[in-house]
Amino acid sequence: MLNSSSSVFLDPHSDESLTAYDYSLPEALIAQVPLVPRDCSRLLVVEKDSSQHCIFRDLPQRLKAGDLLVLNNTRVIPARLLGRKVNLTFPDAPPLAVEVFLLEPREANCWLALVKPGRRLKPGTFIEFGAEHSPLLRAEVIETDEATRGRLLKFEVLDTALDFEAVLQILGQVPLPPYIASRQSQPEQYQTVFAETPGSVAAPTAGLHFTPELLETLKAQGIRQAFVTLHVGIDTFRPVEAERIIDHAMHAEWVELPEETVQLIAETKAAGGRVIAVGTTAVRSLEGIATQEGTLQPYCGKVNLFIYPGYRWKVIDGMITNFHLPKSSLLMLVSALVGRSRLMALYEAAIAQQYRFYSFGDAMLILPEAKVAQIEG
Repeated sequence: MLNSSSSVFLDPHSDESLTAYDYSLPEALIAQVPLVPRDCSRLLVVEKDSSQHCIFRDLPQRLKAGDLLVLNNTRVIPARLLGRKVNLTFPDAPPLAVEVFLLEPREANCWLALVKPGRRLKPGTFIEFGAEHSPLLRAEVIETDEATRGRLLKFEVLDTALDFEAVLQILGQVPLPPYIASRQSQPEQYQTVFAETPGSVAAPTAGLHFTPELLETLKAQGIRQAFVTLHVGIDTFRPVEAERIIDHAMHAEWVELPEETVQLIAETKAAGGRVIAVGTTAVRSLEGIATQEGTLQPYCGKVNLFIYPGYRWKVIDGMITNFHLPKSSLLMLVSALVGRSRLMALYEAAIAQQYRFYSFGDAMLILPEAKVAQIEG
């Protein structure tokens, strides 16, 4: 018997079909390095019945005094560690090179991580990091995590003068997405200029376009800024696999929404301004909390809201976003705001215009004609 999610029962052009979110992108359009300065990237401005090609530094002219930008101030951690599998019983056994990609902290001294080669790293295995004869860090594989296909690692710092965070800064590398083959960019170019709270394994890339000067220009024109913290997790790198997208399960991500941001959003709404989320992470933060808690309020915890066409918006009135991977949950989120058919047509036009795609690529500003949300509560 075929189950309810079988593609046999699904129109491939339906908003619920994974196939409907696929598109072909020339490899040459995958941005390998960031532009300098950051705000010289292109900006596709999308309104109800029109679209316009601009430059990101034109953003102040596309917004209005009284609007509010909500930005994610998470900071990418040096989550990539290179080590070696060791045999503590037989220390002269040849080591095996290991790559560890930290995903999120769990209980004390433990992290969920992706590891390579996974088949060789079973529970009870030890990994060391640092110089071969004087390592700074050791990890024991505690268990396999079936949901992520990762491992739970328990870390021990071997230098008593250091703590885990200090060792991570010494040994770790800021991870770049797998589609970025070039290593010409500097680690700080994969951080926003307002990055503050460490915890992400990937940058909130819509925020990479801002410079300090652009932020000051926006303030001078009466366009206020507020912050939320969402630590980007594993779903950023994983495509949706369910043929019927509503069967996809999002992983929870840690979010902190301060009282000040809640107040600024309420003031903006009351004065008739628009709340513009910078990036899908800011969208997931605001909409996830409002959905989970019933209203927007200060919050510290996890959210796992999956937004796709048909979603009823509760907080945001528009968003800034980059161009996303085919069949990704991020593409589905943006489709919920602009419409899937129109979004795919915009992507086709952007490809024809040689826009740069993905993390270091160009951006879109989506401004529906009418305000799409009023806070409920």
